[in-house]
Amino acid sequence: MLKSSGYRRLLLALASAMLLFLFAAFAGLGPSALAQSATPSNAQPSSANQSSTDQSSPEKSDETLKVNVNVVGVFFNVKDKHGALIPNQKKEDFEVFEDGKPQTIKYFTAESNLPLTLGILIDSSGSQARVLDMEKEVGGAFLRQILTDKDEAFVIDFNVESELIQDYTRDVHRLQAALNKVKIQSGVVSGGSGIPGLGQGPVPIHNAPGTVLYDAVYLSAHDMLASEVGRKSMILLTDGEDEGSKLKIRDAIEAAQKADAIVYVLLCADRGGYYSMGMSYTGEGEMQKLTEATGGRVINVGNKFDKLKEAFDQIAAELRSQYNIGYTSTNPVLDGSYRKLQIKSKEGYKIQTRAGYYATAHNQQQ
Repeated sequence: MLKSSGYRRLLLALASAMLLFLFAAFAGLGPSALAQSATPSNAQPSSANQSSTDQSSPEKSDETLKVNVNVVGVFFNVKDKHGALIPNQKKEDFEVFEDGKPQTIKYFTAESNLPLTLGILIDSSGSQARVLDMEKEVGGAFLRQILTDKDEAFVIDFNVESELIQDYTRDVHRLQAALNKVKIQSGVVSGGSGIPGLGQGPVPIHNAPGTVLYDAVYLSAHDMLASEVGRKSMILLTDGEDEGSKLKIRDAIEAAQKADAIVYVLLCADRGGYYSMGMSYTGEGEMQKLTEATGGRVINVGNKFDKLKEAFDQIAAELRSQYNIGYTSTNPVLDGSYRKLQIKSKEGYKIQTRAGYYATAHNQQQ
């Protein structure tokens, strides 16, 4: 009897518990609510539980997350007053400012071995006829020198239009082959016998737009480099003259900055050819704007083979000698606005870096 009576009491207890559970479930309560009902009314949840279960303010939670993980990364070179690269610098040697406000450096490294993504943009308009072969030869030698097994490069040719002639590859032979295929596009139209007064060979009927330089920079930055990570750079082999681009220099600069791409311009131009044709040379000023905004520089090589080789050697050394600083901005709002950057050397060295960045999620590192 005792055994049977105890068994019945156990069954009754289980049935009661089951009824209570079903009632709670029917009323829209879960097991956590049942547990909560046993908590005294004056008890307060811990701050950790409150932050993890509070669903009433998701915006606040998201904002806190962004503040914690969004880091601005900046690559830069350090040089003395003669332009020589300065090695062996430490985090304590620098100060970082955003829109004039000091920032706290979160990390600092020398990143000479990080993978490099590189774009070669070669001008094949009529003004480059006397320097194009030199550009092909020295540009190919540079690629063989700079690219490692973890790097990639592409080639864009521009004249009356811009065209990607070699997509990303690590194969320097394919890159050299792409450079070798570049031909001069002069914008000259041949005269035909059906046009009175023409037919004596090639005659420049009109001055067709022949150097869409700004469009090419935009293509390289927006379509190619923007989706890449790590170190990114483009090298322009051009006289710096733009004629016919749909975009403006400011569009090219903005695209390069948003892609976090360093732009170098090697000014290859036969100045004597310009003057003999009664043309003025005005390309350098706009190229200075482009390179200064992105952390590169303009190197004037004219039509001299040795100067072009030396310029490529300088770029290779700078790309191998970059430092990288990261900081969490004191302005965490990613509103797409432009922020001015400044890195100062406490020892008074010159800093070569981009002038600013656009506060978007794409331009942040995690």
